[in-house]
Amino acid sequence: MNDVLLCTVCHSKNRVRQVPNGQVPVCARCQAALPWLHDGTDASFSSDIQASVPVLVDFWAPWCGPCRVMGPILEEIARERAGKVRVVKVNVDQNPQSAAAFSVRSIPTLLLFHEGKQVDSMIGVVQKSALLQRLSAYG
Repeated sequence: MNDVLLCTVCHSKNRVRQVPNGQVPVCARCQAALPWLHDGTDASFSSDIQASVPVLVDFWAPWCGPCRVMGPILEEIARERAGKVRVVKVNVDQNPQSAAAFSVRSIPTLLLFHEGKQVDSMIGVVQKSALLQRLSAYG
């Protein structure tokens, strides 16, 4: 993983390769928690769901209208809950194994993981308030 995450406090760009032991990434300049949103792959999926915070996985595709509606909502959640949630976006066209492993039949499908185990699932467009409510149960 080699993501560039933008700090919401000082607005500096941070190159994050891998976060050790599932710790939350922090800004190199101001040490604030970074919004943890990145693209997952079949190869990285098992490590992507391991984190010290709840992990929200979005199975999506670029041609999917409802997926394009969910994108900005998930970005807002990652920014607003920096350090408290990890959002992983998995393009089902490019990463069919992860989608098949969780029997994803419709997109968008959102899976919530806590301590590496799936604890919730949602299909279709989900309102931000409903997502935040489900996330609050895990941290």
